[in-house]
Amino acid sequence: MENYNASNIELLEGLEGVRKRPAMYIGSTNATGLHHLVWEIVDNAVDEALNGYGDKITVTLHKDGSCSVQDEGRGIPCDIHKATGIPAIQLIFTTLHSGGKFSDTAYKSSAGLHGVGSSVTNALSVYCDVTVCNDGKINHIRFENGGKKIGKLEVLGNTYKHGTTVRFKPDPKIFSTVEFSYDRIKSHLQESAFLLKKVRFLLIDERTNNKDEFYYENGLKEYVEELNQSKIKIGPVFTFEDTSNEINVEIALQYCYNDYNETIRSYVNNVHTGDGGTHETGFRLGITRAVNDYAENNNLLRNKQKLEGSDIREGLTAIISLRLPESILEFEGQTKGKLGTQQAMSIVNNLVYSKFSYYLNENKEFAVKLIKKCQDSMNARLAARKAKDEARNHKKAKEQILLSDKLTPAQSKEFDKNELFIVEGDSAGGTAKKGRDPRYQAILPLRGKPLNTDSLTMDKILQNTEFATIINTIGAGVGPNFDIEESHYGKIIIMTDADTDGAHIQTLLLTFFYNYMRPLITEGKVYVAVPPLYRIFKTDSKGKTVETYAWDNIGLNEAKQKIGAGYKVARYKGLGEMSDTQLRNTTMNPKNRLLIQVNIGDPLSVENKIAVLMGKDADKRKKWLEQNVDFNEQDEFIEEVKH
Repeated sequence: MENYNASNIELLEGLEGVRKRPAMYIGSTNATGLHHLVWEIVDNAVDEALNGYGDKITVTLHKDGSCSVQDEGRGIPCDIHKATGIPAIQLIFTTLHSGGKFSDTAYKSSAGLHGVGSSVTNALSVYCDVTVCNDGKINHIRFENGGKKIGKLEVLGNTYKHGTTVRFKPDPKIFSTVEFSYDRIKSHLQESAFLLKKVRFLLIDERTNNKDEFYYENGLKEYVEELNQSKIKIGPVFTFEDTSNEINVEIALQYCYNDYNETIRSYVNNVHTGDGGTHETGFRLGITRAVNDYAENNNLLRNKQKLEGSDIREGLTAIISLRLPESILEFEGQTKGKLGTQQAMSIVNNLVYSKFSYYLNENKEFAVKLIKKCQDSMNARLAARKAKDEARNHKKAKEQILLSDKLTPAQSKEFDKNELFIVEGDSAGGTAKKGRDPRYQAILPLRGKPLNTDSLTMDKILQNTEFATIINTIGAGVGPNFDIEESHYGKIIIMTDADTDGAHIQTLLLTFFYNYMRPLITEGKVYVAVPPLYRIFKTDSKGKTVETYAWDNIGLNEAKQKIGAGYKVARYKGLGEMSDTQLRNTTMNPKNRLLIQVNIGDPLSVENKIAVLMGKDADKRKKWLEQNVDFNEQDEFIEEVKH
């Protein structure tokens, strides 16, 4: 047995632990983790504004790959910390779990609960430069090489201003990419501006000279309006708030027709609680009680049958924002994704019930329309359940469901393991059929481009052959009748050519899934296949073909070096040019393939893009294209180039 004693125990000094295990602190070292560094510093600026200090936050992306965040708050304390004997600002940037957010003395409410933000950003950066204006002085300190202090805290001069500017450059030794995404940061700042009304957020990109500014007088009301901009509304946005308790609550909601999903977005101290929690539970309970009680008191319930919560939330968009003091703030898990504070449930429940009940009683025309919509949803749900029960009782009913003669089904009845490949064209479909694993993989070729469902009614969609086939093949219904538990496939994989037509087909299919089968996306069951762009090959001295594949130009150069002199390069124009063996080995075999999982990380960004790109407003789409597409870019084709 190997010795295991004190000599095996490793002690990591200062921030070394962060650099050794960065994923423990920021989730990953890919683009998501990279941007988490920005969110940590922005959160500190937001906390100042949240507590009434400063009303402008500026984020700048610099040409050297660094990012700076400037606020107009009180400025990080620069005096000596008595317990450690070092300046407080140095302590905050070099020590985990240090800061002013562990009690209510400095911050009434705060997003930075764990106190690791500034120090983690510093630890994972090539340099971190901090300038603080407070107490009439301009203070400066710099850290390099993973958080090591360079020189002492110095006073650069005098000033009447106040606030903190943090500029940092991520370490390429840590991250797979160190290029900040303007769109990603823009969306995050816009979301923050909605939540923190009357605070100005400015984003500047020195790399491209792009610039955006966000400022909202009405906060959550404008957030809901933005999310629902392309939908048919039943009534106006209804807003209410309560600051009488130690838990402050602000809510905005609106109902829309022809929307078969619920969009509930919740926040605690400006942090998105993606996994919900007690505040969301309270909201659902309150709105269900309010609608049912109104319907019952006004004799609007059919056969005295109460509505279920899902019936009432169909077509609902709601933003829930809570501010809690640290003393009662509880999150479930390190990621702050789910609120655990029990008091929040009853406070939100009672507030929503009283406010929405009052609104229904004061707006009877809206109330009647809403009850009718909820009852239509209930009827559709009951009809779907009845149809499923009949189908289970009569095996022939399933056999009568019309499936495309183009579908090549999977043999397995273990639906959660099955994969449906929706393939562009008959040629690629035939190749995929030969290259598939027949046990678990089904192939459905498309006859042509699907319709844009963002502007179609349900009856038009059902009349369309392509969508009717997809609906019947998946077997879980559509729109209000969709039930993900009935899906015949654990993965829906869109497999198209790597060109503009293929990208267009992907967009059309994703728009359909988003509007009419959204749980497939939210449950992580929709994927996009990524076929290779290049085949690199040569014949060796023994007459054997040696080959490899590349998915981009960087991979192409690496593959050339791997194959060696005498290689040839083939640029695939489409899936149909691949043999069944090549398609299987590169794109369909779970051991080798590359899939992109589709999710909704930012609903505001998704709604905006669908409204612009798929909506009816051609002028808005033209403007977006002019701002985001380089029409002078040349597509690079390499075919059978001999070396």
